[in-house]
Amino acid sequence: MKDQIINILAAFEPDNIGKSFPLQYCLPLYHSVSDDDLLHIKHVIRYKNTRQFENDLDHMARNFQFVNWQEFKEYGSGTFKPKKKIALLTFDDGFREFYDVVAPILERKGIYACNFINPAFIDNKDMMFRCKSSLLADAVDKKKTIDPDVYRILALGNTSDRNILQKSILKINYQGKKVLDQLAEKLEVDFNAYLKEFEPYLSTGALKELTRKGFGISSHSWDHPKYGDLSLIEQMETTDKTFVYLKENNFLYESFAFPFTDFEVGKDFFEELFKNEELYCSFGCAGVKMDSVQRNLQRIPMETGESGQQILKKEIAYFRLKKLINKNTILRT
Repeated sequence: MKDQIINILAAFEPDNIGKSFPLQYCLPLYHSVSDDDLLHIKHVIRYKNTRQFENDLDHMARNFQFVNWQEFKEYGSGTFKPKKKIALLTFDDGFREFYDVVAPILERKGIYACNFINPAFIDNKDMMFRCKSSLLADAVDKKKTIDPDVYRILALGNTSDRNILQKSILKINYQGKKVLDQLAEKLEVDFNAYLKEFEPYLSTGALKELTRKGFGISSHSWDHPKYGDLSLIEQMETTDKTFVYLKENNFLYESFAFPFTDFEVGKDFFEELFKNEELYCSFGCAGVKMDSVQRNLQRIPMETGESGQQILKKEIAYFRLKKLINKNTILRT
């Protein structure tokens, strides 16, 4: 029902969304762009192809003024005066396509972007657990027979339904990620071989080259846990470890983007986080929303299977709807 209402309201939004956009800034979020079948993310991210991505960029450029990191900070301090509402383009997870596919497009169009990375995966030393899940889900699709131990490991009883099996694999969380290695053995998936052959993540050399070209490389935690599932001590450990890495490599250490979501993250974390006086802001991904922590800014997920124009119209409509019941600000306790 909610989605139907939002779709109806979005249909009435004007094409010139720059004027109707409820905030002064737009923060689009992507992970990857590719025309290829990326097995390590195809089951967990609905990434766009190059044509779809360029269409999104062109639509946003007509409605917003893309800014770089310095301009973004100066806008916040009032020293940068844009001609339109601003947009800061962001990517998460440090996938290789940011260098191979995205950066050339952005250089041609004169658009800056910041990629929030997990140092644990740079140089393809390891792979995020959700990427492992995607590879395993893909193996379930392709294998003629499934070892019964796979169902046993997941406590699926007597079922042999592959859809149920895939869903169970994709539900495995950060805390249960060791199970993925057991499943990989039974499904004959070699994560290390995949990392070596396909190099899904950026290398240190590529990160430094992207920085030289003017792009931002910043913090997304050490190895992509969901912060709402961690203790405050664990939250700060993975965050601080990443900032040390960024400073050692002369990357952008003034920002932090939550992996997954900042839902269920309390004020105590932000109080600790912003004791770091070098930090300018943090980013969530709850769409067009405000936050009771003023320096925590919400980004808009752009990989929902719809065009950028439709996503932004729906975000505007949803913001208006929630404003009627005073629910468009995230409150932290």
